[in-house]
Amino acid sequence: MSTEKLDEAARLKAAYERNEFLNLHEIVAKARQNLNQNAWDYIVGGVETETTLRRNRMALDTVAFRPRVLRDVSKVDASTELLGRKLRLPIVLCPVGTLESFHPEGAAPVVKAAGEFGIAHMLSSVCDPGLEGVAQAAPDAFRMFQLYVRGDAAWVDDHVARAIANKYSVFCLTVDTAHYSRRERDIAKRHITGGRRRASGREYQEALDWKTVERIKAKFKIPLAIKGIATAEDAKLCLDHGVDFVFVSNHGGRQLDHGRGSTDVLPEVVEAVAGRAKVIVDGGFYRGSDIVKAKAIGADLIGLGRMQCYGLAAGGQAGIVRMLELLEDEVIRSMGLLGATSYAKLDSSMLHVAAATNVPGVFSAFPHLEIAPYRY
Repeated sequence: MSTEKLDEAARLKAAYERNEFLNLHEIVAKARQNLNQNAWDYIVGGVETETTLRRNRMALDTVAFRPRVLRDVSKVDASTELLGRKLRLPIVLCPVGTLESFHPEGAAPVVKAAGEFGIAHMLSSVCDPGLEGVAQAAPDAFRMFQLYVRGDAAWVDDHVARAIANKYSVFCLTVDTAHYSRRERDIAKRHITGGRRRASGREYQEALDWKTVERIKAKFKIPLAIKGIATAEDAKLCLDHGVDFVFVSNHGGRQLDHGRGSTDVLPEVVEAVAGRAKVIVDGGFYRGSDIVKAKAIGADLIGLGRMQCYGLAAGGQAGIVRMLELLEDEVIRSMGLLGATSYAKLDSSMLHVAAATNVPGVFSAFPHLEIAPYRY
């Protein structure tokens, strides 16, 4: 056996003896083992027919790689820089409401994991322990704050001011929730989620328009993100209003049914933005190869929602850190096999449209769940 194979075998054996997860399948399976049906459906479910949810994966699964060979890839750099800070991976842990359903401390272990590993975290305004509590939990982490609008202009401005006072690096408005969707898994079980319990003041979200964006940009200096962009037209309007981060998202397939997959939307938004703002994307990203695809298309940052929840439910802060370690390994291997030593070496010439080989869905990225030690 070669030295390389011996080293790999030794690494796997050592990890197994420490009872660590050896692949992402095991994290997903362990999360299922730890959660009740309501919490599990909250992670994996979508809206109505869950068509948008499946299209998120289909959009990724129909992108194939065109690898280049005979390039020196002995050193691959998976890190990136954002707002003057180095991130170990181009990842943000997306805003997820009611994380306390998966861990008693809510978002606190998530932001701690982000700080420990060295990536960005975006806090949902409907998640404990709240804006100040999360800042106190990880004051040095790269933190962003996302707001659902539940009050008037003064109410919104108060949240922006508090985010600045607590040293959040980016303020984000979510704009694809003007009406709360029909999440039929919950309806069928008569289960009222934390998000619905906190839904008072929804008329303010329904009335939200570009005037709020204008006011925030005129009044505050914090970089502004708009989450929920699904067309080039709205991406251009973001630029017209001075938005710093254009966030391509369909809420993980949990808002508008029969929408496009985020990776299908991404190219037109990248083209429309043309480098004048940063582009974030989420929606079905679970594997290192998914991150590499998004970077090759032109995204600056990739958001993880469900994968974050799996890691949290499987092992708290340590579970998320381990999930990120595995993702980093997958990213580096994918880039090396593509012939790219950095994200600057990736571009759309390395991608090709191909037929999907797995039925698209939240588990199409995990075909080996049945053989994981923590069986699904």
